[in-house]
This record gives sequence, C-alpha cells and structure tokens, in this order.
Amino acid sequence: MRTFRTVTAAGLLLASLLGPGAAHADDMLGSYVARISDRDHQASDGYALDSAAQMVRQDRANWHKFHRRDSDDEGDGWFRTNDQRADLQRMLQRSGAMSSSTKRAIVNGEPLIQVDVYENSVRVSILEN
Repeated sequence: MRTFRTVTAAGLLLASLLGPGAAHADDMLGSYVARISDRDHQASDGYALDSAAQMVRQDRANWHKFHRRDSDDEGDGWFRTNDQRADLQRMLQRSGAMSSSTKRAIVNGEPLIQVDVYENSVRVSILEN
C-alpha cells in the first residue's frame, strides 16, 4: 500500500510540474477553407503537380504570392512566405495529415477543403467533393 501511495504522489507531483499545457503540445491555431481548383494542380511555372501536399501548398502560393484566388478560398496567417509553405508541405506529407480518400479527392478533382492548423501539424478534411 505504501508503494502505491508513493507512485500516486510522484505522478501527481509530475503532473503539477508539467502544468496544463503539457497535454496540449500541439494546440490548434485556427483553420481556413480553400477550393483546390485546376490552377492549384499546376506549379507556378506550369508543370503538373502530382501530390495532394503539393497542390495544397500551391493553393497557398496562389493565394499569398500570385493573388490567384478561387471564390471559396479564405486567407490564412500561417503560410505567407515560401519557407512557411515548404513547412506546410512537410506537415501535409506526415502520416495523419490527410486520409487516402482526401488525397485522392484533391489529386483527382476540385474539392473544397478545410485545413486545421496546429502548432506542429495540419489536418485536411473534405467539405465538398
């Protein structure tokens, strides 16, 4: 019984030292909505993109850099620079950022997506196919 109390006390002490933010290391920053249209399927210099991550990144380049915006597109405060968009693409390529059906919808169509932005990751979902 004494060992149980010691372990419980140590756990409570550790939890209090870590504070409430420790459990939320990847806090949500916000989200935006975008239409991944035909113009987002091509790089700025005209070649065809072949991955959903590239297309979502291109959508943000079209929004911020080239001002080629679809009527459904919303702005964001996270992906203004090329370096920030490179980070976006890296996060999009991680497991869990997009389901395989979401990737297929982006590559094969012009879906309306929602991008949830977290401190260390992003998650993409289809709003309308």
